[in-house]
Amino acid sequence: MASMSFALNRFSGLSSTTTLSADFDLSTRRSFLPPTRVGLKISSAAESEPDLSVTVNGLKMPNPFVIGSGPPGTNYTVMKRAFDEGWGAVIAKTVSLDADKVINVTPRYARLRTGSNGSAKTDVIGWQNIELISDRPLETMLREFERLKKEYPDRILIASIMEEYNKTAWEELIDRVEQTGVDALEINFSCPHGMPERRMGAAVGQDCALLDEVCGWINAKATVPVWAKMTPNITDITEPARVSLKSGCEGISAINTIMSVMGIDMKTLRPEPCVEGYSTPGGYSYKAVRPIALAKVMNIAKMMKSEFSENHSLSGIGGVETGYDAAEFILLGSNTVQVCTGVMMHGYGHVKTLCAELQDFMKQHNFSTIEEFRGHSLQYFTTHTDLVKRQKEAVEQRKAEKRGLKSDKDWTGDGFVKETESMVSN
Repeated sequence: MASMSFALNRFSGLSSTTTLSADFDLSTRRSFLPPTRVGLKISSAAESEPDLSVTVNGLKMPNPFVIGSGPPGTNYTVMKRAFDEGWGAVIAKTVSLDADKVINVTPRYARLRTGSNGSAKTDVIGWQNIELISDRPLETMLREFERLKKEYPDRILIASIMEEYNKTAWEELIDRVEQTGVDALEINFSCPHGMPERRMGAAVGQDCALLDEVCGWINAKATVPVWAKMTPNITDITEPARVSLKSGCEGISAINTIMSVMGIDMKTLRPEPCVEGYSTPGGYSYKAVRPIALAKVMNIAKMMKSEFSENHSLSGIGGVETGYDAAEFILLGSNTVQVCTGVMMHGYGHVKTLCAELQDFMKQHNFSTIEEFRGHSLQYFTTHTDLVKRQKEAVEQRKAEKRGLKSDKDWTGDGFVKETESMVSN
């Protein structure tokens, strides 16, 4: 395959000039440890600015901001624009072998605003879509992947793929996509709507036994890093994440959209988005989902930290609109942060604002690289039982300090005046 040497370099750290023997076993790809995540100094002029570059599963990105799979990665023109504007990586819209089975409708989006139902002037806080995966022929998308990699050989292009419950189909799709030179695969185990009868998308991600089997097929075939994209529409998101990693995936992406009904039009009494008077539940995204996404990412990150090596990665998704939003996901363990609806709202140039805001946050706390604060806030999450214990101990401590010394042996020379004051009542 055309991508063979390129993909192997991702795992082994081999130089582009290294020659591999013909009998090299691709199945050993996971025995290679990816390079240590280290910030890259671009130039001496930039040394005073925090370094946003990241290396994830051997993939080097200028910043952690990734175009999430969806409309912003639907064709060559828009993906090229994303690279030109400076996005760290691009994940293309999900493809499968047979695009003929994908038939989209219009309208397929609906917005949630801060005002009352039907308000048209208040801020948009939520976004719903009933859009399916790419309806473009696979051959067309593959040609565009290959063209992008030729024009941007140093930029990271990730293919999102989804297929029916069929081992042969998965293997064919992986083989054809990898031949274009893409840098990694994101597996869509999480689309909440469309074709569940074909055991695609969330129908796999919500069934851990099925997920384990399909992940096994994928990881036995793939020669580039594999990220499994998780559905939030499940009781415990750590369960499918754990299964995916144990089955060989290098990374987890979370979360995909949340199953929702956006609302009812108060004039027509019809649901939104309305297609010929009818609708169907769809995927909910944008700012309003961020607290839910943060909780899911936190749970996955804690599980990964306790059960898996540092070589695995986490890509946070859900309501990122500012660089400060992104910092929250990174503080909870995300290596990268994906943005999809935010691009639809603000355009591809928004990445410049995201980078500037993230650097501002880093300056405030004297962080020079992403790794210096990634996962920092995980240590502050505990159980409610532990919160009760901690508060009880803190209250007792404050009472003790207010009462002053418990015994004559506690007096000290240096703190004598303050110790005296601590026992005065007026």
